[in-house]
Amino acid sequence: MTAAPATPALPTTRPAGCPFDPPEDYATRRETAPTSKVRCPAGMDALLVTRYADVRAVLADRTMSSRGASSVHVNPDADLDEEVSPGSIIQLDGAAHSRLRKKVMAEFTVRRVEALRGYVQELVESHLDAMLAKPGRADLVADFALPIPSLVICELLGVPYADRGRFQSQSTTLVSTDATREEKQQAYDELSGYLAELFAEKQQNPQSDLFSRLISAGAGDPLTMEELVVLGLSLLVAGHETTANMIALSTLVLLEHPGERDAVLAAPERAVEELLRYLSVVQFGVLRYATADVRVGTQEVRAGEWLVAALNSANRDEEVFPGADKLDFGRESPRTHVAFGFGAHQCIGQQLARVELQEALTRLFRRVPRLRLAVPRETLVYKHNTLVYGLRELPVAWD
Repeated sequence: MTAAPATPALPTTRPAGCPFDPPEDYATRRETAPTSKVRCPAGMDALLVTRYADVRAVLADRTMSSRGASSVHVNPDADLDEEVSPGSIIQLDGAAHSRLRKKVMAEFTVRRVEALRGYVQELVESHLDAMLAKPGRADLVADFALPIPSLVICELLGVPYADRGRFQSQSTTLVSTDATREEKQQAYDELSGYLAELFAEKQQNPQSDLFSRLISAGAGDPLTMEELVVLGLSLLVAGHETTANMIALSTLVLLEHPGERDAVLAAPERAVEELLRYLSVVQFGVLRYATADVRVGTQEVRAGEWLVAALNSANRDEEVFPGADKLDFGRESPRTHVAFGFGAHQCIGQQLARVELQEALTRLFRRVPRLRLAVPRETLVYKHNTLVYGLRELPVAWD
């Protein structure tokens, strides 16, 4: 008897020499098997959804549960049956999710975020001043890309920036695909303990920050301390990891496409949307669990099956983005990308990320028009083993 062919592994390897492109297998799958079974590092089979329309449909479908967390499928020792923690805005569904989202959504509206633009501008300029005071060389990740979104989210949430050492290392562990379950649990416990101490202090001495408002504005429907801690952890980690990596990667893209910098300076809003589409830093897709029988494209999906919505594949779909593998700042409707997800769980901080990227990139290249790589490109080290793709370091120089 001929053995059944093994289920192919979830594509995770980027093409050699193309640090901005997703795995090559995605293009083939979009053409021949747009929703097909793969074996995930977590040990389970899942349906990998690769076409743009199908990814949006999966993420918009309320019968698709987010209980497995967004990218837990790439953790080799993940517990897919672990109970969802109260306060987990990423994993909760339905009314429980809507309750949490409503409590924080007002802080991330376009109007509220635009009110922060002046603060972001000041941060960018001050970090450029400090970077340019160095003798002609800096690490753009440590000196610019990481501290700016970290400072912004700390200011918004009410976390002392002086405590960043207590949360950035734990954050790195939580988004790593190499960290063991025990290491992730330790990082989670340490960060949760830190936030519990912070919230206890804010109960006694509330300030004008989001965490203080969440603690004091619970009349009729208060959040428990456990809910506050889990929600706070999600906001703190997500609030700087993705944007910091996008700033550094976008800078590298523009160093490699110097002719495109004028387009960024002339229309930063459009340029940032194209960079978000092109880079899609949430690199391993978003996990969903079918709670009912549905159809995705032409594929029948049964209740109880896992699905992975490949955001970076959807954003390279030629049916929606002609010439999708090319960076094109003149592209029509670039904001239709799914870099922030889609549906009920679409990234709550997307407007803040946009403002940070617009200000960081335009001010960087206005102030330092002769910015260049300080090392050979082939020596750069990328974050292939983290949920959010990026650079470990980005050594730059200027004249």
